[in-house]
Amino acid sequence: MSTLRLAAAAALLIGTALPAVAQGIPKVQTPEEVGFLSTRLKTLSDRLNDGVKNNELPGAVVLIVRNGKIVLFESYGFRDKDAKVPMTNDTIFRIASMTKPIVTVAAMILMEEGKLTLQDPVSRFIPAFAETKVAVPKKKDDGTVEIALEPQTRPMTVQDLMRHTSGLTYGAAGANPVKQSYLDMKVNDRGQTNAEMADKLAKLALLYQPGTTWEYSMSTDLLGRVVEVVSGMPLDRFIEERITKPLKMGDTAFEVSADKKARGAKAMKEGPKNEVPAIPDITEKFTWRSGGGGMVSTAADYARFLQMFANGGQLDGVRLISRKTIDLMTADALPPDIRMGADMFRFEALEPSARMGQGFGLGFAVRTEVGRNPLPGTPGDHYWGGAYGTYFWHDPKERLYVVYMMQSPAARLRYRYLMRDLVYQAMVN
Repeated sequence: MSTLRLAAAAALLIGTALPAVAQGIPKVQTPEEVGFLSTRLKTLSDRLNDGVKNNELPGAVVLIVRNGKIVLFESYGFRDKDAKVPMTNDTIFRIASMTKPIVTVAAMILMEEGKLTLQDPVSRFIPAFAETKVAVPKKKDDGTVEIALEPQTRPMTVQDLMRHTSGLTYGAAGANPVKQSYLDMKVNDRGQTNAEMADKLAKLALLYQPGTTWEYSMSTDLLGRVVEVVSGMPLDRFIEERITKPLKMGDTAFEVSADKKARGAKAMKEGPKNEVPAIPDITEKFTWRSGGGGMVSTAADYARFLQMFANGGQLDGVRLISRKTIDLMTADALPPDIRMGADMFRFEALEPSARMGQGFGLGFAVRTEVGRNPLPGTPGDHYWGGAYGTYFWHDPKERLYVVYMMQSPAARLRYRYLMRDLVYQAMVN
């Protein structure tokens, strides 16, 4: 074991404040005491080391917690493969859409304070959305299709933003004129404010009527603007004051200071073009505080966030939200007649549909059944990941959560599947 890992392990036992340590989460003496087999955990480690050796990924950090105790906290491969800098447990990653659960909790805090309800129309806070129209394809007599604009049959609500049934989408080049309009309007401009982003979105057509279709989208970005309007604070400051600082998540923010730059994970060349993916440096600061994907974090920091969920809304004497709020967030929020958006095939086994034994709660996907999904898990477990490769899941019935961090967009789905398989095969009681 390296000197750094020995120091980290010691810190776990004595509660010191090393950045590589999930403070306040003790380490098991042996994995067997919480139902894992050490020999089977080695299978997980061996597979990740093989992945690094075979150039499938540059490196990764894995943190497994059961019964409130750390079972495994290990790093594999390289933080920077080109420079041969080894991965360490305190590496900082761009977590992309793993930002969404944090921003959703921010909104739930405001709900608990009586400053918003999930049933509130978004237009209550951003009036321009009262006039937002819905794009409806109409087939003409000659067989061609034109897009007609129709009013919303019911207003887009805060709940719609949390569960991705708002009618919003993400921009994409191609035949879909609504998705193309997002690119044309530059809704992802990193030089804009959240207020400017919301103004752009309100001018664009919705892809679907609110409440009818699950479409992964800029809903949580817009939710971040709602948090700003309701709280009267910039999104990043609200999250810092109400979530990351109380939970002692010192490496979680929209960027970190220059003195932490060397701890940032670097991607390697990958994909069909063998190119380095465009992942922003962890110190790069953007005007746009993307509630849908703008934050950085470490495995240890995100574990503290999940431990707060596991504890029913509190950690180390600090309560963020109530147990009943967590019950609401982790239940399937999708109505039985919900449709899936046209390109949901790209989610594969992670698609939050009834046919895959899954749904979507408030901020993340939830499992509803065993058997329909090819991945192991338990009804009630909830999860999400980021486009750059990070992933987490929390299985309350098994008193288990896992944080998996890497910066490899090309390998993200493959390794999410592998992590589910390899963690559960090692858990025998």
